[in-house]
Amino acid sequence: MISITVTALVFGVIFLAELPDKTALAGLVLGTRYRASYVFAGVAAAFLLHVVLAVAAGSALTLLPQRLVHALTGVLFLGGAATLLLKKHEDDEEIRPPADQSFWKVAGTGFMLILVAEFGDLTQIMTANLAARYDDPVSVAVGAVLGLWAVAGLGIVGGKALMRRVPLKLITRIAALLMLALGVWSLYEAVAA
Repeated sequence: MISITVTALVFGVIFLAELPDKTALAGLVLGTRYRASYVFAGVAAAFLLHVVLAVAAGSALTLLPQRLVHALTGVLFLGGAATLLLKKHEDDEEIRPPADQSFWKVAGTGFMLILVAEFGDLTQIMTANLAARYDDPVSVAVGAVLGLWAVAGLGIVGGKALMRRVPLKLITRIAALLMLALGVWSLYEAVAA
């Protein structure tokens, strides 16, 4: 049976911890480029997998080599920043979605981005610790998944709303600079750890 108290507590903790994290940025970037429901499907599936792994592993995830996780995340963010900065834009400011908007391609992109970038992340470790503490894996899993999905949804919807008011070129440059900063920070953490 699911404990509403544990689920609500885990939801709040995970939601607040993930809100300022890279997930909202990733959702925002993907949400400006692709169909929101397809992006959310991929991101949601990746978060579900992360929560299942965290709950199953309990606190053992804290033993993963953080240097490797930070280095891989840093390289991926730097690659994403380079891709965004080097992308050629149309002269006019009309927003054109990418040609290939198939469900599997878009959902797969969202899934892979979150799967790699969030592995060993603070919220995954927190989920593992909460599962060990409360000994209620189902309630912890439900609260964590709903918290992560809420943040991802806000990022994706926020990206769509932002795109209506701000030119795509400016959004892309700001996102690239943020990804560059996150990449440098992740690499710093890998070296400093």
